[in-house]
Amino acid sequence: MMIAAAGSVSTVTPVSGEELRSALPDLARLRTEVFREFPYLYSGTPAYEERYLQTYLEAPGALVVLVRDGSEVVGASTALPLAAETGALQRPFRGSELDPGEVLYLGESVLRAAYRGRGLGHRFFDEREAHARRLGLSVTAFCAVQRPANHPARPADYRPLNAFWEGRGYVERPDLETTLSWPDVGETQETPKPMRFWVKR
Repeated sequence: MMIAAAGSVSTVTPVSGEELRSALPDLARLRTEVFREFPYLYSGTPAYEERYLQTYLEAPGALVVLVRDGSEVVGASTALPLAAETGALQRPFRGSELDPGEVLYLGESVLRAAYRGRGLGHRFFDEREAHARRLGLSVTAFCAVQRPANHPARPADYRPLNAFWEGRGYVERPDLETTLSWPDVGETQETPKPMRFWVKR
């Protein structure tokens, strides 16, 4: 699919194997750049991100969708069967009415600011939900960091994505929460962050 964006043309394509491997350095840099923004405020490094992304080369059922402007990677979205994810992400589902084996975990979506507001966020969800159907998984879910409304780094024009997610059919689940750790911008040590799941059947 071709989508006009930022004065050029973007291609939106699922990638795997060697095509994904060759894109990992660009994708790692993009993730590091975008995740520095609020609400994640992630002080990561491309080297760490590239190691993290190896999971999507190796895990069965993984999906990576890339947005390119020419040859430049300007956006990406990931998904992975929850059964292949970490215990921290699986744990909230144990004991709930949701079987972790039926869930496609929607990982991170990143997109440079100049390409936002052009329908690519919807395309990321379309691709990942279609992937869940191909895998025979009946639930899609993701988690979002919880930051206080008065957080000092919150931009004055920041708009949460809750309405967008609700419009896609996702339900916020305060009963499904976990904790992930990373260093915030300006910090040298990882600190725990509360994460809340949104779920769509």
